[in-house]
Amino acid sequence: RAELGSDPLPANIQVNYGPCPRIERQVIEEDDDSVTFTDSWGILRRDLKHGVSMSQFIEFPVKNRADWECFKAERLDPGHPDRLAGNWLAQAQQWTAQGRVLQLGNFPDVGIFGGLRWLLGDEECLLAFYTDPELVHEIMDHLTSVYLAVFAGVVEVLHIDVIHLWEDMCGRQGPLISPQHWDQFMGPNYRRIQDFARQHDIPVTSVDTDGDPDRIIPNMMDAGVNFLWPFEVAAGCDVREMRERYPTLGMMGGIDKRALAVGPEAIDRELERIAPVIDTGRYIPALDHLIPDDVSWDNYRYYADALRRRIGA
Repeated sequence: RAELGSDPLPANIQVNYGPCPRIERQVIEEDDDSVTFTDSWGILRRDLKHGVSMSQFIEFPVKNRADWECFKAERLDPGHPDRLAGNWLAQAQQWTAQGRVLQLGNFPDVGIFGGLRWLLGDEECLLAFYTDPELVHEIMDHLTSVYLAVFAGVVEVLHIDVIHLWEDMCGRQGPLISPQHWDQFMGPNYRRIQDFARQHDIPVTSVDTDGDPDRIIPNMMDAGVNFLWPFEVAAGCDVREMRERYPTLGMMGGIDKRALAVGPEAIDRELERIAPVIDTGRYIPALDHLIPDDVSWDNYRYYADALRRRIGA
């Protein structure tokens, strides 16, 4: 960032939204290529040591209601003193003096669908909407209570600009949760968060959806969400079309990361494609997910310089 002169990201207030006391990382098995370990949510996972790849998720901490009650009692006390421990306030005051945007919420600890998924696992999470909807309600409601308790402690001493939720609830075929289930399970908790944001003059409620969120964007906006990202092109997202359908929605992303692996001409075409959306405002042009490892530094420099010229920076 220093070499490219790019703007700083929103500054995440360094408090504890997740399991508390924290679950210590424990290595179970390791070889030259991978490491298997339990993470800060108690998930057993395997990561490659080299290259870029998603984790292989092996086992999740909640398999039934008894597991949930135990995890909630031991790790999800909204008022646990460790949640607001540390030097986060002094750090945030430095960021404020630097003119940084202050954000509550982060990956991987603040998400209503995201938190359910961390506890149950992908398949069991999706099945639970049908097999045990009461448990889904309980988990989502309680996670929201944890987040709001931490948020409340922070806003007593700081003015916050953004509440961000990590959900990763969409893929190439659209949302993993139907609009109806979103309204039934997630909508009430998003409205709790929006009520909090309104009471404390927090202007932006941001959600990281991944994939193609189009079918649930109206539901999210109705519940107070006003900023979404990353609008992955490989999932069929086109920020030009999104802007036509949702003229007031704040957006970030929408630039096909794959173009950077091809070269300058592909990068120029991609920036030309999204240029009309830049002119509409409420849009931060950015890559639509993590930078692939086949992107050269020269191509990334070219992209950064071309985008800077495009936005007049």
